[in-house]
Amino acid sequence: MDILTEVLASMRTGRPVSVRTTGRVPFGLRLPPVAGAGFHVVLSGTCWLVPLEDTASHPPLPLGPGDVVFLRDGRGHILADHPDTPAEVERESQFSPGSPLGTVTVGGDGAPTHLLCGNYHLDQARPHPLVRQLPEIIHLPAHPPRQPGLASAVELLRAELEQPRAGSAGIVPALIDSLLLYILRAWLEQGPAAQAGGWAAALRDTGVAPALAAIHAKPDAQWTVESLAARAGLSRAAFARRFNDLVGEPPMTYLTRWRMTTAARLLRESEAPLSTVAARTGYGSEYAFAKAFKREYGQAPGGYRREARAA
Repeated sequence: MDILTEVLASMRTGRPVSVRTTGRVPFGLRLPPVAGAGFHVVLSGTCWLVPLEDTASHPPLPLGPGDVVFLRDGRGHILADHPDTPAEVERESQFSPGSPLGTVTVGGDGAPTHLLCGNYHLDQARPHPLVRQLPEIIHLPAHPPRQPGLASAVELLRAELEQPRAGSAGIVPALIDSLLLYILRAWLEQGPAAQAGGWAAALRDTGVAPALAAIHAKPDAQWTVESLAARAGLSRAAFARRFNDLVGEPPMTYLTRWRMTTAARLLRESEAPLSTVAARTGYGSEYAFAKAFKREYGQAPGGYRREARAA
């Protein structure tokens, strides 16, 4: 069971939105907050990312060719050739439609910087704890090269955008969609020593990882702390303590969370009747399932499905 893929799939509420952005010195582009998570890939040239808030914790960040930035909460920020360059808000006249992506051009007539900018539509109302534990801004520099998979994805995107060919309209969206997995995999695998705890450690832990895989593979199973501890090869008390320390909540709390997350996804993406959704998430009756769902989401499953479809 690929937990990272499952977690992101459960949070996605739509396809990524992206545009190719060209800034010519001097340039400053003010980007407002977005729903979901933002990202930038520097295809060529250099620039600065300047947060609009909390600059003490997040000072201006220099970016170079091949660098990738992920903004967990889609926070507002500025892209500029220099932190002191005045920033403008994108105007409709600066956008040009194109294939496979439209383009935005800002700035003067100096040296160009080319970026891929966009956002992933993720459900931020109930973020999965794995995503919630990420830093607000993740910077993955191209040098030194630590993640060949991410570097290859960036290079493929750069090539397809600079010289579109037959199939680019299908290749580019697929690469952008998979880029999120590359970004998070890179962070989990190369993060600082502080990631000895949390989800980065939980996914590698020989005791907790098998239990998480079991919950994700079979959310309908009648798991108990004892049965999950047996999977982990630990005593009940040792497993519960280790799980809580790394995941951030007790095993049964996480089981309920994942069942409800799975149910919400089934309601959004399938026509399965409530009885089927209840059975696939471990509830013996529609009534028990509906009661648990309303407790988590504040509304009945049917109402949630109608709202999700309308949106």
